Amino acid sequence: MRYFGKMAAKEKQPVDSFNSTSNLTSNTGFQSTLSIDSKDIVSTEKAYNPFEHRQVEHPNSTIGSTLHLLKACLGSGILAMPSAFKNAGLATGVLGTLIAGLICTHAVQMVVKTSQEVCVVAKKPSMSFAETCGAAFTYGPKKLQRWGGFVKTLIDYSMAATYISVLCVYVVFIGSSVKEVMDVYYPQYQISIRMYCILTLVPLILICQIRNLKYLVPFSAMANFLIVVVFAVTMYYVFVDLPPLSDREMVASVSQWPLFLSTVIFAMEGIGVVMPVENEMAKPQHFLGCPGVLNVSMLIVITLYGVVGFFGYVQFGDAVKGSITLNLPEDQWVAQSAKLLMAVVMYFSFALQFYVPMEMITRVLLKKSKFENILQISIRTILVTISVAFAVAFPNLELVISLVGAIFFSTLGLLIPAVINTVYLWDRDMGKFNYVLIKNCIIIIISIIALVSGSYISIIGMIHDYAGSPHDNSTLTY
Repeated sequence: MRYFGKMAAKEKQPVDSFNSTSNLTSNTGFQSTLSIDSKDIVSTEKAYNPFEHRQVEHPNSTIGSTLHLLKACLGSGILAMPSAFKNAGLATGVLGTLIAGLICTHAVQMVVKTSQEVCVVAKKPSMSFAETCGAAFTYGPKKLQRWGGFVKTLIDYSMAATYISVLCVYVVFIGSSVKEVMDVYYPQYQISIRMYCILTLVPLILICQIRNLKYLVPFSAMANFLIVVVFAVTMYYVFVDLPPLSDREMVASVSQWPLFLSTVIFAMEGIGVVMPVENEMAKPQHFLGCPGVLNVSMLIVITLYGVVGFFGYVQFGDAVKGSITLNLPEDQWVAQSAKLLMAVVMYFSFALQFYVPMEMITRVLLKKSKFENILQISIRTILVTISVAFAVAFPNLELVISLVGAIFFSTLGLLIPAVINTVYLWDRDMGKFNYVLIKNCIIIIISIIALVSGSYISIIGMIHDYAGSPHDNSTLTY
């Protein structure tokens, strides 16, 4: 009995002396940095702030960034807005422009916000649009993480295809503008618009051989100056002797609405330049929010597009063409000069637009190739030739703009932002009653409707044009 009593006493001592809060690090043989007395492990590491790690050589101010975004969004698309209103009517056009503008603004906001949040997770100072899309999958649900690299590459190629498709619009713009002037001053030479598009091939190939962006700066500056002159001349003729509003349709046929939506999306979307502008800001936290760079810029864009579209359609009615400059009077040299200046603007802009897809192609396909110079010349010549060939096949400016807007800009500008925002927030926070998911699904549905209906009507119109049969959407005589 005494033996068992001693054993019990011996065993009691360790149990009584055991302390669940004892620090194991006091044992010299145990050098863990963890303390068991903490119920929760609290990280003292400061949250990564991507804005603090950005190293921009020449950062842009908030006002400068606003001007850059305005310059990107206020392109040639604004001249197509009266044509868009023709396909919607005055009342529907105003309401539709406002709604489309709000949706496009929110889509851009989703991209930028997702990019800023995923930069924190990935601990990267900034990301491009394609990198943001890929990272949304990489840091999203586990089942989708392996698709991150594929999505990034897909968006890269899609952006290149989008810019190339816009080049086709520029070719038609140039051909249409030159034809309008030549038919007035040289009526004996009635050359088709297709031939004018073909004649742009050699000049476009030559200017697109410029590979260094700094050599394109003078062309960009001249294009910016000329577009202001053209816009001023155009607005003068738009507001002179306006007919009564009762002469114009308030609500156009529903079958024409897809052309309106596609054109507005083409005109407003600047998804490709949004991330570069935000990434180059001195204070990127000022990009979103109220007022914010994005909201201020898009408010101005929506207002200008609505005003130009409304009064342009009031002035020219159903006769309005794919670019309102083509409706300027034929008997006044100022108006005719504006048309030629617009052709020059499109010529210079072609080279600037061409630089973006070529930069991506050079980065991906021409790495350390000993035949890089030959490949550069060949690829540039082939891409320009393809753009001109498409313009020659389908030289209806209104339908080409609508098709490009429906296929490319509705996808990259609306569908992709909603998808990546949904994927990234799937395991995080979808909001009360999953309102984020519901809202994004609505945007996806709208983008698909614009894609399918806009593409269908545009392609049908192009087929009619190519076959030489008349149809309601015809805007050019050739």
